[in-house]
Amino acid sequence: MSLKRQLKRKKLMKEKKTTEKEVKHKLGLFDLTPTQCLTCSEAFDKKNKEQVMSWYVVVREQEKKVNLYCPDCWQKAINILEGYKKSLDAKNEKR
Repeated sequence: MSLKRQLKRKKLMKEKKTTEKEVKHKLGLFDLTPTQCLTCSEAFDKKNKEQVMSWYVVVREQEKKVNLYCPDCWQKAINILEGYKKSLDAKNEKR
């Protein structure tokens, strides 16, 4: 019984360490969050709950870069991508 308990405890400790490392890494990236929209330079207030909930954050972990986009710029980008996709589909249908 005690061997089983030791293995379980060891597994829990390993999981705890892994989780702590992940949280530390994510919080480190949070410090890299810009103070304005990458596209239009509109100011971003981290303390404004409405902005925090509506703005879009893109994290590039390999590059250790955090990009921030306001809702207007995000919607414009989506519209551009949808238009591009439609034009590609139209070209493919002509073939």
